[in-house]
Amino acid sequence: MVTFLTQEVRQLLHNKFVVIVGDSIQRAVYKDLVLLLQKDCLLSQSQLKAKGELSFESDCLVEGGMLSELNNGTGYKEVRQYRTAHHLVRFYFVTRVYSAYLESILADFQAGPQPDVLVMNSCLWDVSRYGPRSMTQYRTNLEKAFNRLDKVLPHTCLLLWNMTMPVSRKIIGGFLVPELQHRSKELRHDVIEGNFYGAVLASSHRFDVLDLHYYFRLEAHNRCRDGIHWNEAVHRRISHLLLAHVADAWGVEIPEKRPLEGCSGTSALEWVSQPGPCPERQAAPPCPWGPEWGSSCPPWTPLPRWHLGCSSKDPAFQEDCPFLPSPAGLDAPLTGYISFEDCPGFGAQDVGNGFLALWDAPHTLPGPAPFSLPPWSPTQRGRGWRSPGFVMRRQPVSRRPGPPYARPRYRCY
Repeated sequence: MVTFLTQEVRQLLHNKFVVIVGDSIQRAVYKDLVLLLQKDCLLSQSQLKAKGELSFESDCLVEGGMLSELNNGTGYKEVRQYRTAHHLVRFYFVTRVYSAYLESILADFQAGPQPDVLVMNSCLWDVSRYGPRSMTQYRTNLEKAFNRLDKVLPHTCLLLWNMTMPVSRKIIGGFLVPELQHRSKELRHDVIEGNFYGAVLASSHRFDVLDLHYYFRLEAHNRCRDGIHWNEAVHRRISHLLLAHVADAWGVEIPEKRPLEGCSGTSALEWVSQPGPCPERQAAPPCPWGPEWGSSCPPWTPLPRWHLGCSSKDPAFQEDCPFLPSPAGLDAPLTGYISFEDCPGFGAQDVGNGFLALWDAPHTLPGPAPFSLPPWSPTQRGRGWRSPGFVMRRQPVSRRPGPPYARPRYRCY
């Protein structure tokens, strides 16, 4: 995973306006980003639990919070802002993906400076606090929100939709009111369903999607006791994932860092301040599938990138996908699958005997088929392109006649 130091974050977000919209988890994302812009340390437990405070690490409370009333209701508001001479980060607390309050946020963007990066998520409150038809309303509100965002935001704005992180089977605390505690066991399944709708609709509008549910599906030991929130190490990893996605979208390459000797590498701060030299690109194994593949594979040419403190031209931007042969070339990574990440000899940076054995095995494969993708940029969300305007709906289910769970009765012997 790409890691960032404070100096690199300042340089990446120099003269940029970053907006984060979401619930309490996104508020912790905002706090970690504000802290990372100032110093290389993690959040404390008191900082993670606090909400609506007047000031946090030199930021200010603009609206809501302690300025009005602290509560756990759906009408709670909180607007925070961190501002320096060259950085501007703002946070809006929302309990619904689309509402009149979101329209007021969009009005702020139209009246004032427009964001360069918008990080947004809203799911937990939508599917749990708005009645029995919460999921149906959530799908409709998703389409309304994405249509408005696509219309109001400039095409140069990088909109990143964060998928909701996994929740526990047992939820405690003030998130679920007592009359909704019976839904705690169903909420984790509703989150998965809501993530699907949000990811599909965001992709249809050509927004970027970051699947945090996938990254932290096996990190239950780092989740807090309430079953919803996460500790400071996870939030630092979320910041690294977000910043890496932004850097990749803008074509900025972050130099690789060397872990400290004797450290396991699990800590978010176990990195030396001076990055090591960027490694040379390793040559790919010879093409094993005949001369027709060898002649069709074009030479690899790296895309132009900006480098932050790295003199060498490392072509791979921390790609975690294995390098397998494809019609795009031998050095083109096979994206969308990273199961070889922890297997020795199968990584992209260490081509071992296991990988060579896979290459030397006999294969009978057809010739390369033409494959092309429509050219588009992550920050150019299809100028002049309209969304099909669909809403994901459930498939019809055939119902059996009679009362539910009706079983035939048999006579005793």
